[in-house]
Formats: sequence, structure tokens, C-alpha cells
Amino acid sequence: MVRVLSVLAILCLASPILAQTNINLGGISADPSAPVEVAADSLTVDQDTGTAIFTGNVRIGQGDLRLSAASVEVVYGAETGEITRLKASGGVTFATATEAAEAQSADYDIAGGTLVLTGDVLLSQGASAITAEQMTVNLTTGNAQMSGRVRTVFQQGDN
Repeated sequence: MVRVLSVLAILCLASPILAQTNINLGGISADPSAPVEVAADSLTVDQDTGTAIFTGNVRIGQGDLRLSAASVEVVYGAETGEITRLKASGGVTFATATEAAEAQSADYDIAGGTLVLTGDVLLSQGASAITAEQMTVNLTTGNAQMSGRVRTVFQQGDN
């Protein structure tokens, strides 16, 4: 099982160099072998390059994870025909029932097990939030690195 995108209480103790430090955002379980479901307003397929481009109100689900964007390019493996990468743009939301990450674009390397969110990244869990210009998550370990003017808000107590 893969662990992704939870803001942990330990981040409250993070130093000002958080942007240069790997942090563990583990906590959500997802199954990377689960089927990937896609819905969109239109689809263009290019057999020569092994890509499919979904546009307009794109919604993608894999297990408990959800991705929405204006446009998503799906890249298929040349030999296997399996989806190896999703490149989303035009305002991206990557979410589960309890956490959400937003960015201008996202590159989800299914085969490599990484998710890179770029442009006005906002990661939230409940009332806590952290922002940066880019976030890279290793979906195998749950480790993440945020860079580019990192800011955070942590709600504590019964707020």
C-alpha cells in the first residue's frame, strides 16, 4: 500500500528550512495496482506516440485517490500498453476523503511512483495547510519535498 499526502503534527516542529528538507506526508493508503478510471468532455488518441489527451472537466480515480483538471495527458507504455504517467494541467486537484492538494499542474509517474505538483501548490488536511511553488512526493515511501517560498498554517486544539 502506498502512503501519500497527510500533513502530520510533526510538521509543527519543522524548522525554517522546511523547503529544503524531506518531510513525511504519509497517512493515506492507496492501491497503485487499482484500475484507473477517466471521465472527460473529449478525448484525442495518438497511436504513434502512445498518448491520449483528455480535455474538459477531467476526472480520474484510482482506488481512493481522485485527480481533477482541465486537461490530462495519459502516457501508455510502448510494450505493455499500461498507463505509465498522467500529466495534468489547467488547475489540478489531487484528493482523498480527508486530504487535498491543489496546483497549476501535476505529473503523476505511476511506473516511477512519484507525484510532482507545480505552481501555487496548496496541501491541506482539515484546518492545517501548507503552500509552496512545488511539491514532489515519493508515493512508495510517503516522503515529500516542498520548495519555493513555503508557508504553513497549523490549527491546534479544539479550533
